[in-house]
Amino acid sequence: MPWGQHNPFPAKQFLRITRTIIQFMIHNQLKEYAAGKAHDTMVTDVRIGLCYTAVILSDGAAGVAYTFKECLPPGCDVFQGRRPLAGKKASDILQYLTSDDLLERAVGIATANALINRKPEGLLEGDILDVLDVNTDDRVGMVGYFPPLMPLLKPKVRELLVFEKLPGKAPGVYPEHKATELLPSCSVAIITATSLINETLQPLLEACRTCRQVALLGASTPLAPELFKPFGVTLLSGIIITDACGVLRCVSEGGGMGSFKGYIKKVNLPVTA
Repeated sequence: MPWGQHNPFPAKQFLRITRTIIQFMIHNQLKEYAAGKAHDTMVTDVRIGLCYTAVILSDGAAGVAYTFKECLPPGCDVFQGRRPLAGKKASDILQYLTSDDLLERAVGIATANALINRKPEGLLEGDILDVLDVNTDDRVGMVGYFPPLMPLLKPKVRELLVFEKLPGKAPGVYPEHKATELLPSCSVAIITATSLINETLQPLLEACRTCRQVALLGASTPLAPELFKPFGVTLLSGIIITDACGVLRCVSEGGGMGSFKGYIKKVNLPVTA
């Protein structure tokens, strides 16, 4: 029988529920994957900045995740979880990965990245365009506005479509809701890793099923190929923090990727078939 006629859940509602469940599965799998590397590691410092959230572990490793400052609650206490965070086991802080709160989830992902983003086998240093397979026949869909990348990528491809929450930033930038409509017509997709935090990743990956290349890009990217391989991701492009104190200072002072230079390495990890 057609959905919506005699079924308790209309088709669109059923699709939303399914996507929510799959997104929860991704977060839960990331939690389990990172927990397998945590052992007795402790969290020694957490900074929730205006652009990024940073976590430092007792072994000196650090990770970051994007802070959705526009979604912060009003009032003096924006972090709703239990404090203090410093001094707790990393495995305990990973529980925030499945929180409904965006800020708590950012803390969880930053912790996971501190545990995961070390030097996995097959890691390639450099910018994403050093390894991304694109040519002049490709129509590329980019979810997220990456200004340094756009002028370098555009001459290499037939067409570049950019999807962003504020589409008026530049010509050719579409509103974010257009991404799921237009990505199926693309051969290559580049998706911001912040979609992992705000739970928009699953529908985007669905829309990319026919893409030859699907890359997850940004400082929030967990370098966990086993996790993303089943969803069609072919490249993870993120960072490894080489100077935790430097990144922590930048985050505390409201800095982001532009101020991380000298404290990180940009890296790429192909997700092999």
